Amino acid sequence: MSLYRIHVRSCLLLILTSLLLPAASVLADTERRTLDWIVAQVNNDVIVASELGDRANRLRAELEARNTPLPDDRKFLRQVLERLVIEHIQLQLAASTGIIVDDARLDVTVEKIARQNDFSIQELADHVRQDGLSMLQFREQLRTEITIKQLRSRHVESRINVSEHEIDTMLTHGSKTGADPNAEFQLLHILISVPEAASSDEIQQAKARATETIEKLRGGEDFRQTAIAVSDGRQALNGGDLGWRKLGQLPTIFVDAVTQMSVGDISDLIRSASGFHIIKVEGGQIEERKIITQTHARHILLKTDALNSDQRVRDRLVDLRERVLQGEDFNVLAKANSQDTASAIDGGDLDWMDPGSFVPAFETEMNALDIGQISAPFQARFGWHIVQVLDRRDHDSTVEFKRAQARKLLRKRKLDEELNLWLRRLRDEAYVEYRSASR
Repeated sequence: MSLYRIHVRSCLLLILTSLLLPAASVLADTERRTLDWIVAQVNNDVIVASELGDRANRLRAELEARNTPLPDDRKFLRQVLERLVIEHIQLQLAASTGIIVDDARLDVTVEKIARQNDFSIQELADHVRQDGLSMLQFREQLRTEITIKQLRSRHVESRINVSEHEIDTMLTHGSKTGADPNAEFQLLHILISVPEAASSDEIQQAKARATETIEKLRGGEDFRQTAIAVSDGRQALNGGDLGWRKLGQLPTIFVDAVTQMSVGDISDLIRSASGFHIIKVEGGQIEERKIITQTHARHILLKTDALNSDQRVRDRLVDLRERVLQGEDFNVLAKANSQDTASAIDGGDLDWMDPGSFVPAFETEMNALDIGQISAPFQARFGWHIVQVLDRRDHDSTVEFKRAQARKLLRKRKLDEELNLWLRRLRDEAYVEYRSASR
């Protein structure tokens, strides 16, 4: 196994060295050339130099737009090629397990993206072209992303469960240690990986590389540029940026280190099954108490049907509202008239509800009312309503909020850990051969 890895590394060096000559023009986009020789075989598939060049161009543009420092071309291309290898392996598995994203699905996705950005389809196409892609390339990029997302959902996400006991344990541990699982940190990360069946020599070599990396970082080298150059982590090409992560969302091995660090600190080596980790805290903030305004309201719902038009239903609600204003009991009228069977039995009472509990149209009308006021008839998703606000109060939902957050954080932590293991397993089981350049 170790001899094979040495062979792979030497072949990769030959590829990257030979690619540097045409890559200068490819990456700078000063002269477009057709690059069609094979740079890597991945199981029964291949990656060609043109694919590597296209992906490198795109990622370079994205990183430059974010003002992220880049390493030299050889290190950058190595990272891009490894990302393509992992992508090809996943797409092969998706194809073999029957995951297909057809054109109809793509059409729906493109329309959704356009709608979310307040674009027409033509405006979206123009915007895509400004980013250097044709609409066909954009659609194929979407197809790849959706395919991989479905694959991961089937093979990884479906296995993730969080129990009430795990939530209790997280919250109890946080209260004992003083570490709030909802505290947020912006982290940068570098992984120097260790093969699954690594020898003691390989482990020591990886540790030496990681130690040398820490020394350079503490000596002033840019963390993001170093991550792009040397990290084996999934976010390497993003400068190792993990974004803002809640403490409870972090891998367990990171938690103790992060809680002992200040903004700007670089950790000591953190060992895990996948290798040696280095993290830097870019920022931090503590979750405040969660105070929300709850509303106690009641309503009457009427629905349209073949015999009751919108106008007729609205007129009935106008009449019911007027009867309440003249002194009749809202409770009695709701029991006799409301078609919301769940609340009608309680006189239309909706109890105390948190923000976001109702459909937007209903909540907007309700929030505009003063206490005691009854709305004019309005239409929402389930029919026509009149609603009365009975009271409002500030409610400390910190406990409920923390439990809900803990569930999300635990799920995200498990998902990240399982996804990393799954990707590593796929990579180890795949046949990958880096080929010396030929045309």
